[in-house]
Amino acid sequence: MFAIGWFNFHEASEESVLFGGGEVLVQELLGLKYLEVLELTLGSYQALQILLSSNKLKSCIRSLQLRLVRDTPSIIDATAFADLNHLNELYIFKGIELEELKIDYTEIVRKRREPFVFRSLHRVIIGECHKLKDVTFLVFAPNLKSLRLFDCGAMEEIISVGKIAETPEMMGHISPFENLQSLDLDDLPHLKSIFWKPLPFTHLKKMAVLMCDQLRKPPLDSNSAKERKFVIRGYTGWWNRLQWEAEATQIAFRSCFQPYS
Repeated sequence: MFAIGWFNFHEASEESVLFGGGEVLVQELLGLKYLEVLELTLGSYQALQILLSSNKLKSCIRSLQLRLVRDTPSIIDATAFADLNHLNELYIFKGIELEELKIDYTEIVRKRREPFVFRSLHRVIIGECHKLKDVTFLVFAPNLKSLRLFDCGAMEEIISVGKIAETPEMMGHISPFENLQSLDLDDLPHLKSIFWKPLPFTHLKKMAVLMCDQLRKPPLDSNSAKERKFVIRGYTGWWNRLQWEAEATQIAFRSCFQPYS
């Protein structure tokens, strides 16, 4: 058992779980001969860049948590995460200057010849990124099961129609959140849209919305109601202000709503 500051790991084990992190830690990991599974928390963008430069570490990473309390860029190229073939969980916190998680669709097609590059990604939590406006890169995560977004004051859309429109060949082929089971939106005061058209939400079990007062049009219609019943949680005032595509849709989802006390 090795202990380096806040970081504990066992070189000979098949699984290594680390908390904390930085440039020195990632360099130490490069020397672990038997590392196979890695769950890692990094506290700087520079450490992330070192991680992404190593094919060995990229093949091991299963869970990545970024606490970008320093040297946060305004744009992070999310296309780089496409090489994390076994990444199941992604957490991004405290990206104070982060404005965009950018993805280059043309580059993805050139390398992969298929759009869904984050097939192993199941869980995403992003919070306290006060300048981040959307998380459009998640359209390329077809097996996402849990999404939580909180305390992102500038976020206006979950999936940006403008960004998708930049690649017209994608417009007719995108149906995000097909496998989503839990959607949790908290303290997104400028959020106006989850998606620009209704979604079936075939596997959704819970949608929780708190302090998202500008979100008036849920991506739900009569077809969404036919698929299955799921719980919608929120304040009664927010629920009463929602604008539905038809009165029948509102009636269909009324039994799904469970107000916060």
